[in-house]
Amino acid sequence: MRKWWWLCLLVLPWPAQAALNVLACEPEWAALTRELAGDKADVASATSALQDPHRIEARPSLIARARRADLVVCSGAGLEIGWLPVLLRESANPRIQPGQPGHFLAADFVALLDRPQRVSRAEGDVHPEGNPHIQTDPRNIARVAEALARRLAQIDPAHAAYYAARQADFAKRWQAAQLRWAERAARLRGVRVVSQHNGFPYLYQWLGLVEVATLEPKPGLEPSAAHLASVAAALKATPARLIVRAAYQPARPSEWLAERSGLPVAVLPFTVGGSDRATDLFGLFDDTLDRLLAAAP
Repeated sequence: MRKWWWLCLLVLPWPAQAALNVLACEPEWAALTRELAGDKADVASATSALQDPHRIEARPSLIARARRADLVVCSGAGLEIGWLPVLLRESANPRIQPGQPGHFLAADFVALLDRPQRVSRAEGDVHPEGNPHIQTDPRNIARVAEALARRLAQIDPAHAAYYAARQADFAKRWQAAQLRWAERAARLRGVRVVSQHNGFPYLYQWLGLVEVATLEPKPGLEPSAAHLASVAAALKATPARLIVRAAYQPARPSEWLAERSGLPVAVLPFTVGGSDRATDLFGLFDDTLDRLLAAAP
């Protein structure tokens, strides 16, 4: 009986194993990796769309995932400075340490905006290299996709042709989507907005939106009633058309200003999973544009 049991194990096919274990720091990079790697990678995200990516705990489950990872894909530019170094150290995984092929930072492949003139914790949650929220401009996604496909091929050369083909297919679909988005968004150019957090400079540059105020007195600092009142007063001289906040941010500051100014609030998904429609990168930008256009008719 035992012989038959062992024979069955030898004859029956084993489940196919993914070639790579990938840990993405944010949902947008998990989604992009899935576009490029298909069934050749097992991809997990360390954060969800409803979490502040600045403030994540390097919990044991994440450390275990990092320990098995062949590749980590993160935003960089200091976005994960509060938790990624701890995660990498505790994982004791030499493949994903800085300087290794398994350590990929998306911000290394785009031109960063908002590099601060002065770097001090007194200035709030500032990033010396520049603003890390590069995923809100689809042109940045295209640049990162090219670099990430090359990195996947470097780590897993046996499937290099597969990654190149998927990147070419993604680039074709992405370019068509960008043309469609640009046509739909033309009337947003020049629209003045108030931001709850300085999280959208790349989106604004892409669409031609003009930020006239932010509700946070300094990046990452909760606004006081007095500060919100000062923003409301300033808007009388420099009016705006709408207020923008990310889905993961608390609603109270933008709602306070909306009630007193009459301005509509556009709650943007910010990343994949930030709304019911933002189930992938294409849905992320479709929904983002729909929400902006609805708020600024």
